[in-house]
Amino acid sequence: MDSPAVQDPQELNRQTQPPAQHQAKPDLVDYRTDPSRYKHWRLTFDPPVATLTMDVAEDGGLRPGYKLKLNSYDLGVDIELYDALQRIRFEHPEIRTVIITSAKNRVFCSGANIYMLGLSSHAWKVNFCKFTNETRNGIEDSSAHSGLKFLAALNGSTAGGGYELALACDEIVLIDDRSSAVSLPELPLLGVLPGTGGLTRVTDKRSVRRDHADMFCTNPDGVRGQRAKDWRLVDEIVKPQQFAEQIKQRAANLAEQSDRPANAKGIALTPLQRTIDDTGIHFQYVDAQFNRAARTVTLTVRAPESTPQLSIESALAAGANWYPLQLARELDDAILHLRTNELDLGLWLIKTTGNADAIIAFDNFLLLNDKNWFVREVLGMLRRTFARLDVTSRSMYAIIEPGSCFAGTLFELALASDRIFIRDAQDLPENESPAFVALSKINLGALPMPNHLSRLQARFSGDDSQQSALKEKIGAKLNPQDALDLGLVTVAPDDLDWEDELRQAIESRAALSPDGLTGLEANLRFGPNETTETRIFGRLSAWQNWIFIRPNAVGESGALKVYGTGAPTKFTWERV
Repeated sequence: MDSPAVQDPQELNRQTQPPAQHQAKPDLVDYRTDPSRYKHWRLTFDPPVATLTMDVAEDGGLRPGYKLKLNSYDLGVDIELYDALQRIRFEHPEIRTVIITSAKNRVFCSGANIYMLGLSSHAWKVNFCKFTNETRNGIEDSSAHSGLKFLAALNGSTAGGGYELALACDEIVLIDDRSSAVSLPELPLLGVLPGTGGLTRVTDKRSVRRDHADMFCTNPDGVRGQRAKDWRLVDEIVKPQQFAEQIKQRAANLAEQSDRPANAKGIALTPLQRTIDDTGIHFQYVDAQFNRAARTVTLTVRAPESTPQLSIESALAAGANWYPLQLARELDDAILHLRTNELDLGLWLIKTTGNADAIIAFDNFLLLNDKNWFVREVLGMLRRTFARLDVTSRSMYAIIEPGSCFAGTLFELALASDRIFIRDAQDLPENESPAFVALSKINLGALPMPNHLSRLQARFSGDDSQQSALKEKIGAKLNPQDALDLGLVTVAPDDLDWEDELRQAIESRAALSPDGLTGLEANLRFGPNETTETRIFGRLSAWQNWIFIRPNAVGESGALKVYGTGAPTKFTWERV
């Protein structure tokens, strides 16, 4: 990771202003962009291959105060990368292989900009690393589930986050020009860890031997040439004269492993329509209402009001406005906005509304047609968006009341929450139905967590008998007592206790240490099944977050603070 920087939290929460139609507040980070606005990437197509060329504009940082030299990156660079990947997924189904390379001479990428990191607030560094991790995990998710393969063409020196980006790809080819190396220099140069999964993927994915990994991660100069291949840090080394042809051939070979359609028409990702005001952030199907005094957000997700006639043709015709895709895009943007721009709103109260039969109809259609490229990509978008919830450092309570729609896909919102409250209302008007929850087949594993388990499996620690019992309930509208007996909700207060119990739960949660809550939630959400993703977001991120506040990294004479100044680093030598 080279490394991020800025002045103070308010300064950090600023992005270059988007065009007028996207304008909300000038001090908010906006994750929406499109290729016409890219500053740092070029995206070209020669089906079945696309090429993503990194050409970072030195003066194009998200904030003033640092230069993005040597293809180093900040959050703005990665926002563009995420958008480009989304457009390849949905707008270009004919693409089977993505080459990621550099336009700079003898430099692939030097990682996250060190000066940006050195000046950043702790919260900014953590959110920055989390988003870049999710983007790289998304590369691997597309390779595993969508048949989209990735080739890192390292045409120059590759350091830190640049190598971590390469590690997310299916294959890594390094130019053998006697100088270009791969490296993870964070520890020896900056006193921190690679922040985007480098340590984990070196061992888990590349199967690098422990002693070789130890030498590699403590040598700021890295490894080049034949040794890089012998140690499994790259798949191939190629002389400069043969590099372009070798990349072309390997990309073609990867494309043969894909089943993405050659002649399908893509779906344009039209701009998301949203409004931001003093009360919150508002989309068509997702609405976030702020209560700053209570430090809460009420996040309401809407289902359609009627059950549609579903077909592949109608889904393709609706495109970006097809409900499951629009829902995923709106929820994704809302999560990113809240995580980056609303740090003090630590408890999200999740509610739903709409027609449960419509949601279950959509779920059944998605699973029945999951071999269709578009449906498969929509499922992927839903999967990655819900996984964003799982790793979000916010407390989440699901609030189920009469009129709610916690069914199928939307019940995943409840299962992702730390507690689920359902109101066991006794006296309802004739036209109002009681609160309920409903399972669909999509809850059984189509939208897994980062631990590769369904949220139901994680909830019941893989208890097979519980899973069998729940399968019998698919499609049924389970009343509060049934949901409680089946373990699908936490508590089911009646009318008399509802308001007080919910109020006390909210107030007591908001009074707890946010640092302690983040550690608590991250430990409790995933259970015992460990994967590369949970190791990155759990073990590695926890250590990195701790290191980010230690004096050896960010003290006055810490390695991250004095890098590039000529001043000596002063370490506290205790091992703790």
